[in-house]
Amino acid sequence: MALLLLIHIALFSTLCFAADPSVFLDFKLSYITLSPLGVPQRVIAVNGAFPGPVVNVTTNYNVNINVHNQLDENLLMTWPGIQMRRNSWQDGVLGTNCPIHPKKNFTYRFQVKDQIGSFFYFPSLNFQRASGGFGPIIINNRNIIAIPFAHPDADIVLLVGDWYTKNHTALRTTLESGEELGMPDGVLINGKGPYRYNSTLVPDGIEYEIINVDPGKTYRFRVHNVGTSTSLNFRIEGHNLLLVETEGFYTTQQNFTSFDIHVGQSYSFLVTMDQNATKDYYIVASARFVNETVWERVTGVAILHYSNSKGPASGPLPVAPSDIYNQWSAMNQPRAIRQNTTASGARPNPQGSFHYGSINVTDTYVIQSLPPVRIDGKFRATLNGISFVNPDTPIRLADLHKVKGAYKLDFPNKPHDRTPHMDRSVINATYKGFIEIILQNNDTKMQSFHMDGYAFFVVGMDFGVWSENSRNNYNKWDAISRSTTEVYPGGWTAVLVSLDNVGVWNLRVENLDRWYLGQETYMRIINPEENGKTEMVPPDNVIYCGALQSLQKESQSSSAMALHCGNFKLFLTVAITILALYFHF
Repeated sequence: MALLLLIHIALFSTLCFAADPSVFLDFKLSYITLSPLGVPQRVIAVNGAFPGPVVNVTTNYNVNINVHNQLDENLLMTWPGIQMRRNSWQDGVLGTNCPIHPKKNFTYRFQVKDQIGSFFYFPSLNFQRASGGFGPIIINNRNIIAIPFAHPDADIVLLVGDWYTKNHTALRTTLESGEELGMPDGVLINGKGPYRYNSTLVPDGIEYEIINVDPGKTYRFRVHNVGTSTSLNFRIEGHNLLLVETEGFYTTQQNFTSFDIHVGQSYSFLVTMDQNATKDYYIVASARFVNETVWERVTGVAILHYSNSKGPASGPLPVAPSDIYNQWSAMNQPRAIRQNTTASGARPNPQGSFHYGSINVTDTYVIQSLPPVRIDGKFRATLNGISFVNPDTPIRLADLHKVKGAYKLDFPNKPHDRTPHMDRSVINATYKGFIEIILQNNDTKMQSFHMDGYAFFVVGMDFGVWSENSRNNYNKWDAISRSTTEVYPGGWTAVLVSLDNVGVWNLRVENLDRWYLGQETYMRIINPEENGKTEMVPPDNVIYCGALQSLQKESQSSSAMALHCGNFKLFLTVAITILALYFHF
């Protein structure tokens, strides 16, 4: 019997070590009361913390996150920028997943296959991100893959975003009544309000973030805009920002004194502590592309504290860019971001070796966003005249179970002069196609567009209306790859995408107000010769809803153990020793 047990354990060990390492986490989402801007309000915490804990993994790790819904409404968690290769079942949006009901749980299982970089997670339903529930994701390189810069002394994560003292349910009600949200009440940095740099604008008693550093050291600042709808300008008093990465792709290294970060975007900067520390320094994230005099309160301020600092921060904040009325100048910054084509990414081949500029485009979609309008008495926003209505049955589940009428494969490839309407129109994309998407922002404010399941090449952006002649100015050599891009009001951004990831993938405006009002659709990408290699089957814990509700079994609560496959060897050694001693005596 002992021999059989040992053989069984040894075989299990072999299977474990043959696979990539795994991590197991529990996320419990609940309400807590905090006063980040001095006003008590209900925020969404993860494991009692706001913001939530960091998910820190390495390329190719298998990630298992057991999400417990302790809210009073449905929940889904999404992981933007994580490509979920062959596995849109884990994407965490309503077109791919049924929601997790209150007092229930669901374990997301996905691999961070061939990815590195800085990302974040958040709840995707019901405007919940406006109340929190977000946290950072770091995917580290494997040791055998060199990074294209000297290793920093430490990582510093900053989650910045505009913030309202009303909770997400009140903000939803405002939008549904036909009103815009208006100016936010402030900006949070890592869930905390501003340092009291101005006694008129900032009340006493606000808790603020302090970043402790040592002189002479270099830190990697991973900065994410997790806010509702406001673009922010990020800067550190007296320090340069050396841009090195955006959403999983290394950039050519450029120094900036300040940097615009739009909703949903993530950047990494190297910052060297090269000042004489006569005082502490301001870290600032302030509203951008608005009347900054009126929006002065929409400013987050943290403190950079040298270990040898001689006093507190004082004086005026570092000045923001003065090109608010010259957005042509502001656009030069994103246009200047280039991919580092000589750096290795998650794999040992250069990340820029994909010669996208020489590939024939198989399809072009011009997607136009417009300001909200009334549709059937409801305040809604549209893409190509369609305000998306989420299906009752997720799209791929509907396909597999042959549910008719769950959605339509008729999303138009260009704007049409017709009455705006609500529908479930989806892009019928072609597997292994290479498509061009023009994001035309005819709305009145800056927008971020995000695509799940993919990174795209940002090949061009400009003001005015895109035309075929605009292609003459595309960057066909070293355009940055990313999953979230800005589109200036009255302008356009062009992206190229290689459709090699089978599944159903959300394409949306990341600004929560416009997303909530219907500015989204999905790309349905199916391999007609599917043999089980290009798309995973639904997970064994899949949740059913809509037309498939009768298939849903009562969920079983499960707790994920924080046990890494890499640590399993020690466990087996101890177990074998104990068994050997037991049977010996």
